[in-house]
Amino acid sequence: MFLGTYSPKLDEKGRLILPAKFRDELEGGLVMTRGQDRCVYVFSNAEFQDLHDRIRQAPVTSKQARDYLRLLLSGAHAEVPDKQGRVTIPAQLRQYAGLGRELAVIGAGTRAEVWDATAWNDYVTENEAAFSETAEEVIPGLF
Repeated sequence: MFLGTYSPKLDEKGRLILPAKFRDELEGGLVMTRGQDRCVYVFSNAEFQDLHDRIRQAPVTSKQARDYLRLLLSGAHAEVPDKQGRVTIPAQLRQYAGLGRELAVIGAGTRAEVWDATAWNDYVTENEAAFSETAEEVIPGLF
C-alpha cells in the first residue's frame, strides 16, 4: 500500500527518485499514466493489469468507459526504475500534470500520485475543509 507524502525534485532529464518506501513495490516495473485532477498516476505492473482487467469488463457500448480507457491507456508508459530508484517521467505526462522541479509524491493506497508541489498544496488547501466536514456517507460503510 502506498502511503504518505514526499517532496522529491525532478532532475534536468525529467527523472524522479522514487520514495524509498515505494521502491520495493515498484522495483519490478511500473506504469505511469494520466491521473485525474492533473497529476500522474503510478501503478505497479500488477496493479495496472488488475485495473485494466476491471475496466475491460465495462460494456464496449458505454461511451464513458471507452473514453476513460482511451485516455488512460494512450497516456500510459511502462518504466523500470534504475539501481538508484529513478524513473523518467515522459515529457507528455510532465506537461499534462504541469510538473515543475518541485514535486509532491503521495501515496493513494493502490497507487502513487505525482503532483507539481504548488498544485498539490493548492489542492490540499481547497479540499481540507470539505474533508473535515464530511457528514454524509461518501465511502459506503466507512462513516
